[in-house]
Amino acid sequence: MPTAATQPPSDFLQRIPLSARAILDIGCRQGELGRAIKRQNPSARVYGLESDADAAAIAAQYLDAVAVLDPETAAVPFDVPGGFDCIIYSAVLPHTREPWALLQQHATLLRPDGVILFCVPNIEHWSFADRLLRGTWDYEPSGLLDRGHMRWFSLESTRRGLESAGLIPCDVQPRIFDLERARRFAASMTPSLTALGIKVEDYTTRAAALQYIWRARTKPLERLTLAGNMLAPIGGVSHVRVVHPFQALATDPDVAVVVTNDIALAPPDDGTPHIFILHRPALVGAQGMDVLRRLMDAGWLVVTEFDDHPDFFQSMQTGQQLSFRGVHAVQTSTPALAEVLRPRNPEIAGFPNAIVTLPEVRNFTDPNAITLFFGALNRERDWRDLMPTLNAVAALAGPRLKFQVVHDEAFFNALTSPHKAFTPICDYETYNNLLGESEVSFMPLLDNDFNRAKSDLKFIEASAHRVVSLASPVVYGHSIVDNETGLLFRDPEHLRLLLMRLIVLPEWGQRIADQARAYVAQERMLAYQVAPRLAWYRSLWARKDELTAAMWTRLSTES
Repeated sequence: MPTAATQPPSDFLQRIPLSARAILDIGCRQGELGRAIKRQNPSARVYGLESDADAAAIAAQYLDAVAVLDPETAAVPFDVPGGFDCIIYSAVLPHTREPWALLQQHATLLRPDGVILFCVPNIEHWSFADRLLRGTWDYEPSGLLDRGHMRWFSLESTRRGLESAGLIPCDVQPRIFDLERARRFAASMTPSLTALGIKVEDYTTRAAALQYIWRARTKPLERLTLAGNMLAPIGGVSHVRVVHPFQALATDPDVAVVVTNDIALAPPDDGTPHIFILHRPALVGAQGMDVLRRLMDAGWLVVTEFDDHPDFFQSMQTGQQLSFRGVHAVQTSTPALAEVLRPRNPEIAGFPNAIVTLPEVRNFTDPNAITLFFGALNRERDWRDLMPTLNAVAALAGPRLKFQVVHDEAFFNALTSPHKAFTPICDYETYNNLLGESEVSFMPLLDNDFNRAKSDLKFIEASAHRVVSLASPVVYGHSIVDNETGLLFRDPEHLRLLLMRLIVLPEWGQRIADQARAYVAQERMLAYQVAPRLAWYRSLWARKDELTAAMWTRLSTES
């Protein structure tokens, strides 16, 4: 895997449609971008063109195919049925003689809904003008003044160039690295700018961007706006159910997303689809109806996102509850929850929890010790009867068994082993870092109605990090293939045997964890949900009037 120093810029990676199945990376260098793409979408086929044979040889180890050629003088040698979903020029166009002719030629290789993505330097950047004025302009090895640049670009010249190539700009994102220096330079130029009739504010905007990232299509597609609120991010649920899906959907250039708690947010006024997603709302009585009316009067189609059994929340135990029957549709995470919620609103879709990026593997480095990870909230009833077994195994194993406990201080205090560490409630990044440094993730759930409606989130999180799951059959028995992608314990004695074997044979646990990570890569990546999610949202909008009528019928008959 590439090191952190060679990772492609995140702002560029986030502009690549996450659902893209076939991608052409022109100027792929050593395949850094392609490797990052495949960590987010392992099923994507990434093809590379590179003029440097040595770099291409390295890229060929990671990409599906790489050709050594000059893209301006040779045809693309790859036959992709249906065309590419995305063609990328991360740093190529400034080095070409006829960039717009090249884009026009390659656009014929796109699918009808495909995207062209490229980055170009901004000739209007303040540092360029500063050097010209000081007489210090000269070519440099890289950057804005790269000696290999054959073409220069501004915001407007790029827009005209795209139009000349028969392409329609979708969006453009400036890369601004030092806004304050741009402002100071513009302020120092105020007398000259004023004399030229140029507004200082307008010039500052043009001069601040070092580069622009553009996305374009061959034809326009209908815009979709998704807005939503989010509960405080505790335990990763908000990330997995709101933040990460919204980020994934936003990689489509025709989707705009907004995370906000502003119920008065105005939707777009151009008549394009716009949907507001409420995260675990507690809409009760007149106050709840006021929230819904404000959203619907503004024209939003309203969806509830809920990923727990509602009957175990006090706010849901009222006949005036509107969170499900008072909205157009509901989305959830498991088939069991969908069946619980369907009687309250039949318009329901299930989107299993998924991983946005496969993290780098960092565990199983010490053959003489394993770390058991436990990270949960309010789970004492689930682990209480198993604690004697954990302590007994810990006493036998000594330093060969370590514990990493997150969130649950009672669990930590009940452990009698000295080889333990505790982290209180933390952010999701810290949680994942601690999980990724462990070898075993402990996941006990008692068999009851509430737990049976839980998701397998902890299993896919652990598996993505190549951590072996040691879990109860409740919930996890539907996802884990026992002894292949995880371990299911039936009782305390079975737990003891499995844990002892993991300590004695860590290579056994690593084999299982490798297979679990492969399962996540094949089945449980967020990239695989982008298309079905967008299709469902657009289908809801197409039936908005019908869904609105059904909602008012539910409210009138159940009030």
